[in-house]
Amino acid sequence: MSMSFILTGSTSNFTTCFNSVRLDPNKKYEAALLSLDTYNSIPNIKEGKNNVFKYYNGEVWKTIELSTGSYELTSINDEIKRQIIANGGSESALDITANVSTLRSIVTINDPNYSVDFGVPNSIGSVLGFATVADRCGGIDPVLSHGYNVSPNIVDIIHVNSILVNIDIIMGSYVNGSASPTIYSFYPNVAPGYKIVERPNPSLIYFPVSRDDLSRMRVWLTDQNGKEVDFRWEAITIRIYIREVKSRSIENEILKAILELNNKIK
Repeated sequence: MSMSFILTGSTSNFTTCFNSVRLDPNKKYEAALLSLDTYNSIPNIKEGKNNVFKYYNGEVWKTIELSTGSYELTSINDEIKRQIIANGGSESALDITANVSTLRSIVTINDPNYSVDFGVPNSIGSVLGFATVADRCGGIDPVLSHGYNVSPNIVDIIHVNSILVNIDIIMGSYVNGSASPTIYSFYPNVAPGYKIVERPNPSLIYFPVSRDDLSRMRVWLTDQNGKEVDFRWEAITIRIYIREVKSRSIENEILKAILELNNKIK
C-alpha cells in the first residue's frame, strides 16, 4: 500500500486537513518528500531590522530606509544611490562594492564632506560587515569618513544557510543531536525571484511514520537555527509519499522464490 499527499500553504508554517485518512495500526509505514515548489523570495533586508542607512551630506544627517526584499550587494548600492539623488545629493558621493577575494564590503566615500554612520538602530551595516556600535577598545568606529573603508567582518548578505522541511508525521530524524521532524533539507540553487523546484536526488530518503491518523498534517520550514523562513506569502507546495514497510522476512522469501525459479529455468 502506498499513497501521496499534496500540501500547499502561503506561509512557511501551515496545516492541511484531509478527510479521515487513517493507516492500518497493525502495519508500519514510512514517508519521504517527493517534491517542493515555491519562489526564492527570502528577504535579507527587513524593515525594522537592518534596513537603515544614515549619512551626512556636508550640511545635515539624512536617513535612507530600504524596503524589505532580497538584495545583492550591487542592488543595495543602486538603491542607496537612487535615494541619495532623490535627497538632492550626487550619485558619485559614495560607492558600495565587494572584495570577492576576502568576502568583505568596501564603502568608498568620494566626497570629502560626506560621512556614513552605521551606529544607528536597524542599521544596514551588519549586512555589509561593519560594526553597528562603537567599540573603542577594539578601535572600531561605526562612523565612516572620506576615503576607502573596508568592512572588518565578512558580509552577511545570506542569512539562511540551509532550509529544513519539517512535517509532524515522522520520526527518526535528528538535527544537531536532537530528535527532529525534519524530512528533508536543501538550499535554493536559484537567484532571488526565481522558482525553486526541489526534487530529492539521487534517491528518496524515508523516515518512519509516527502516527496512524493522517487527517491533519502540519508543515513548517526553518533555517539551520530553527527559525521559520520568511517566504513573504509565496505559495509553498510539497508532495509527500507514504508507503507500507515490507518486513525483511517477506522480502527474503520473495528473493528466495526468484532464485529458485531462476535455477529451474537454467
